[in-house]
Amino acid sequence: MLEVPLWLWGAFAATVVVSLAVDLLAHRTAHVIGFKEAAAWSALWVGLALTFGLVVFLVLGTDAGTEYTTAWLLEKSLSVDNLFVFAVIFAYFKVPAAYQHRVLFFGVIGALVFRGVFLSLGVAVVSRFTAVLFAFAAVLFYSAYKLLKDEEESFDPGRSFAVRMLRKIMPVSEEYDGAKFFVREAGRRMATPLLAVVAAIEAADLIFAVDSVPAVLAVSDDAFIVYTSNAFAILGLRALYFMLAGLLDRFRYLSKGLAVILAFIAVKLILQASHKMISPGIPEIPSPVSLAVIVVVLAGSVVLSIRRPPPAGSGEEDKAGLPD
Repeated sequence: MLEVPLWLWGAFAATVVVSLAVDLLAHRTAHVIGFKEAAAWSALWVGLALTFGLVVFLVLGTDAGTEYTTAWLLEKSLSVDNLFVFAVIFAYFKVPAAYQHRVLFFGVIGALVFRGVFLSLGVAVVSRFTAVLFAFAAVLFYSAYKLLKDEEESFDPGRSFAVRMLRKIMPVSEEYDGAKFFVREAGRRMATPLLAVVAAIEAADLIFAVDSVPAVLAVSDDAFIVYTSNAFAILGLRALYFMLAGLLDRFRYLSKGLAVILAFIAVKLILQASHKMISPGIPEIPSPVSLAVIVVVLAGSVVLSIRRPPPAGSGEEDKAGLPD
């Protein structure tokens, strides 16, 4: 495990808190976020993540810096699937475009907490039971298979566990009331549909954690590396969503590229576990190689999607129902 100085943990925590505060203040007035604004924020989040990665390189060394960068890029690429689900949830609940950023803001806070819990448990389990890496590899192989066969499980936002629990705890009103999460109707405190949307977003992130947690643990089993990389990838999700709104379905080969990446990470996990449990002679895949594979596959998927767009009239362009 890395010997991470306390000040570096503090710097990370301060960066996250300040960034969220600035983001909240900048969007305190509900409005529709256009491409230019989203692109500027996305560039800011990417720059922040890479700057922190440079600090990791300088303080903790080349290996740690490479692992951080690989884990961040891996989580960033896997988060693209989240964007499609966000679109489905917003369409299902008919969320006004002006309030979507507020929903995603609180969704990000919940994701930071839940990912922290899952990753802490994952690191603890992997450090004690190396054999669990084989189970993680099986999960990733299955996820890759579903992506290749276009057999992703359908997600019904209205029937998600979180939304059903919310409806049991308190009544949910039928109408939105601006950006409010709670209202009073006939003397009763009620949740607005906006709170139900946040619950659906959190439920979706729990589903995606099944893939992303094993994947990032293949890159590193250090708590600092896996959590900071996840956190910076999650922080940029909102801006990425609004920047790519209307464009996601044009990257038709991206899901295939993600399948290749997941399968590659699964092989990495198997070799890693075999090296520790069976024989030191079994080679492991170095982090620089993992980083190179992820970059090449992602770039190749995007380039191929641009060179081979969906046929005109195929209906693929509008299938996600993303806003203009």
